[in-house]
Amino acid sequence: MSVLTRDEAQTRSRLLDVHHYAIDLDLTRGDETFDSRTVIRFTVRDDTDSTDTFVEVRPAELRTVTLDGQPLDPAALDDNRLALKSLAPGEHELRVEAAMRYSSTGEGMHRFTDPADGETYLYTQLFLDDVQRVFAAFDQPDLKAVFDLAVTAPEGWTVLANGVTEHLGDGRWQAATTPLISTYLVAVAAGPWHSVRTEHRGLPFGIHCRRSLARHLDADAGELLDVTRACFDRYHEKFTEPYPFDSYDQAFVPEFNAGAMENPGLVTFRDEFVFRSAVTETQRQTRAMVIAHEMAHMWFGDLVTLRWWDDIWLNESFAEYMGYQTTAEATRFADTWTDFGVTRKAWGYDADQRPSTHPVAPENVEDTASALLNFDGISYAKGASALRQLVTWLGEKDFLAGINIHFERHKFGNAALADFIDSLAAATDRDVHAWADAWLRTTGVDTLTPRVTGDNGGRLLAVDRAGSRPHRVAVGLYDRDPGDEGRLTLRERLDVDLPQAEPRPIGKLPALVVLNDGDLSYAKVRFDAESFRTVREGLSGLPDPLTRAVVWNALRDAVRDGELPAGTYLDIARAHLPYETDLALVDGVLAFAAGQVADRYVTPERRPAALSTLAELCRDLIRRTEDGDHPGLRLIAVRHRIATAAHPDTIAAWLADGTVPGGPELDPELRWRILTRLAVLGATGEEAIAAELARDPSATGQEGAARCRAALPDAEAKSRAWEAMFATDDLSNYLFTATAQGFWQPEQADLVRDYVPRYYAEAVAVAARRGPAIADAAGRWAFPGHAVDDANLRLGRECLAGDGPIPALRRKLADQLDDLARALRVREADAR
Repeated sequence: MSVLTRDEAQTRSRLLDVHHYAIDLDLTRGDETFDSRTVIRFTVRDDTDSTDTFVEVRPAELRTVTLDGQPLDPAALDDNRLALKSLAPGEHELRVEAAMRYSSTGEGMHRFTDPADGETYLYTQLFLDDVQRVFAAFDQPDLKAVFDLAVTAPEGWTVLANGVTEHLGDGRWQAATTPLISTYLVAVAAGPWHSVRTEHRGLPFGIHCRRSLARHLDADAGELLDVTRACFDRYHEKFTEPYPFDSYDQAFVPEFNAGAMENPGLVTFRDEFVFRSAVTETQRQTRAMVIAHEMAHMWFGDLVTLRWWDDIWLNESFAEYMGYQTTAEATRFADTWTDFGVTRKAWGYDADQRPSTHPVAPENVEDTASALLNFDGISYAKGASALRQLVTWLGEKDFLAGINIHFERHKFGNAALADFIDSLAAATDRDVHAWADAWLRTTGVDTLTPRVTGDNGGRLLAVDRAGSRPHRVAVGLYDRDPGDEGRLTLRERLDVDLPQAEPRPIGKLPALVVLNDGDLSYAKVRFDAESFRTVREGLSGLPDPLTRAVVWNALRDAVRDGELPAGTYLDIARAHLPYETDLALVDGVLAFAAGQVADRYVTPERRPAALSTLAELCRDLIRRTEDGDHPGLRLIAVRHRIATAAHPDTIAAWLADGTVPGGPELDPELRWRILTRLAVLGATGEEAIAAELARDPSATGQEGAARCRAALPDAEAKSRAWEAMFATDDLSNYLFTATAQGFWQPEQADLVRDYVPRYYAEAVAVAARRGPAIADAAGRWAFPGHAVDDANLRLGRECLAGDGPIPALRRKLADQLDDLARALRVREADAR
């Protein structure tokens, strides 16, 4: 498919004003295609001579095209572009009729049949340039228009859209006319939805899911709607512009590639957020944050939209910051920033240290294929961290004043970075433009290191900065509690601007100096020698979970940089994690310790000892939670105990009994976790997998079975899984991912050794055939990351040296290979 370049988009934007789309979709035409009829009214500007342009459409069959009543030849379609030639200044009308293909990859119009009850559901995902898979369009974000949408659907279905929908009878549905929105934000979701509806502030609100998930949605409907109302009200306290659309629906849809999508008035979420098994409070908090994140987009992204994709951070960084901040302010989940520090921020730090790093606000996004690569930890986590630092430096009052100026100036239009910074500058005397140059146009992570000098009683603190950005950070000075040997107490928290003009007096030597205490800036931090000794001995004695998150992140960074032996990290986790109370911290540390340290950073010979350490840690947590007062902590410990099991006996007994002794009882999620681990260990087989699938024939059960079958240590099972991923195109995006997750296992390195060299050529081929979503899955989940060796690195680099990988796969491979090279460096450092 031809990609749209920035130059082409700018040229078309100068030529055209697009006014109105009338879209008519017929979803009753069979399982393979649907009919799409589009009427576009647009104007060629008066200051333009007769000109040529094009419209995008990607049909299974282009049937008819008429321009101002005159037929155009459908055979003139060139890939996804239909030329419109010799357009005179003035108004024009383009009519396009086509048959369009349903998708099984979460792009365009995705079609899903629920294995639990045979019901079919459809939904659109039109971001970034997949509009043309559903209807003809001038597909770029700054050609906003008004949309009227009509849909023909099977009887018994409900159709949801950006505006309130009305059932006209005979399967016909009409959506209310939208205000001006971008093409990629148009949304449709159709099927026999189970819905819970209410009203808030005079607007209809609804939550929707598949019928087979109805009881699970109903169980959480109160919480979901409470969070939605609380965030809605909080945004109306922050923003002077009212919510700009006529309704607010949230649809939990199957096989969704992202976490959610901010379609105006119809936000789509992955339906894993409809919890059908036990979850932790942190998982509920994450769901609440995603609700808040997507709602923030109604203003920043939908009301005011980026002009071109180089400003995607304007959407995502803002929504990421507002999502966490508003969840903390408006809901019961007050500790969201701890979770951000443990999970999201690490995502940003990792992305920013790879060769593929880019500024938060890049200047060289030349086309849509390049733009798609920037939806990463930099645009989300680093950008949100930068905004949090901006609020710390600017003050929330001035920050919100600038935001509201931005909304007023650009509502229902488009804006770029310069517009945003000008709006902020209008609300403050500070030099926001210089701040933006330092924070948004640069790459990489600064590193901050404390240096304590002087005699006791007259100590001085200097902070060395490796990097160029200004920072306003809090520095925590901690002393040992004389009444409790294991406890650390905060003596003082200093506000320090970097670079420092001069060292700060701090009195006597503290036991621990924590830079960036409170996590208000974006930088790696290190410890002086005395502080590191205190961390090893007393980390769990720090009183604030956000401070502990900063410390754990510092240890993680030091391991990744080869400055802290992986074994030492495991020792610190073994000593302090059994006493941790914050669920996000426990889960985040265990995930890094198992997924990176044990699986990649230690050698295969040392891996059993690492798994044993983690299993013992999990057993301690399970014993500590036997009183039933900490079910979330116990659930996390059980999950990780399953994942780190080196022998099948204990977890096989849990599966046979249907419960962990002392709880929890095994729900479907835990049963599939155990069965997957048993498959890896060669302690189960096809008969047990089939029986479990019969017990849980849901979509999640189908994915669990695919994962288990791919994980079996059997040559035939591996061959079948490989063929399913790479030789046929039958797997949906979710089943492809599940199969890939099961295939590579460190315990089975010898069995799958011959597949490593096959991976690169076959991943290139499947990505080319199936497009960006499968390319992402092939690069993320099907990559042989367990093979931490020079041969795998060489093969990968040879692949990248060729022109075979499509951009989405090329970016994933580049990142994976950089992580692989880092793992080799960590092993080398550990060996010294």
